[in-house]
Amino acid sequence: MAALAPVRVCEACVLRVGTQGETEQDVLCTRCGDAMGMESARFAAAMGESECTMCRLAPPQFDRAVAYADYEDEMRRMLHLLKFEGMRGIAEYVLGDAMAAAARKLRGDAGDELVVVPVPLFAAREKARGFNQAKVLAEVMVKRLRRLESKWTLRLDGQALMRAKDTRALYALNPTQRRSSLKGAFRAVDAEAVRGREVLLVDDIMTTGATARECARVLKRAGAAKVWVVTAARAQPESVRSTAQHDDESFAMWTAVTPARVIEPEVGRRVSF
Repeated sequence: MAALAPVRVCEACVLRVGTQGETEQDVLCTRCGDAMGMESARFAAAMGESECTMCRLAPPQFDRAVAYADYEDEMRRMLHLLKFEGMRGIAEYVLGDAMAAAARKLRGDAGDELVVVPVPLFAAREKARGFNQAKVLAEVMVKRLRRLESKWTLRLDGQALMRAKDTRALYALNPTQRRSSLKGAFRAVDAEAVRGREVLLVDDIMTTGATARECARVLKRAGAAKVWVVTAARAQPESVRSTAQHDDESFAMWTAVTPARVIEPEVGRRVSF
């Protein structure tokens, strides 16, 4: 449940966020969560496969990635408000439920004990922003899951992984450039924290999967038994192309909406995803 009164996001916008896989046309790769498209899905099914071509040709180190919604429309705008406007209340009162719902897709796959590791920001970037959005989302997700999933033992560890180098903005890079930019970007600080354990890696958005792949590679090298990935949103191919055409300031159109069109829900009004 998400109480919306403390944040300037209307109930209608939250309800318009569609979950992944809610229609028959949403055929997702069972490994990375990418939309396969009907033709690719039929081809994979004919081969007895349920993974996309990329995961079959270059299997990622993570065991499965899940997301709540596609990275578009209201979800994209809410994540921009969190990251670039510092509206952390959106994580607490809106996105926390989405993160928990996404993580619960892993029931039956993930073990009972999980180390929750947020994807780290480079120290200078985190200092400039004032927070790491992945850590904020991980914190609220863990709070929700501890109430919803009594069988899961979750230990949040924001120090297990560090970003060893700053990387240029990834949204403008193609997949090959992303992988090259991220090489050596992450380092396991305390291998004992993850050795022999299952890790739940948390981030806000998954686009090409390059960040998740590199983090999972580092965590597996440090001894992690399995790495699961959960994000609020997954950028599907069409969304990636659309996002690459806009810079980070494009979300200003959202914040520029006149006050009369922004609904402030009454205190106590609640809505569930």
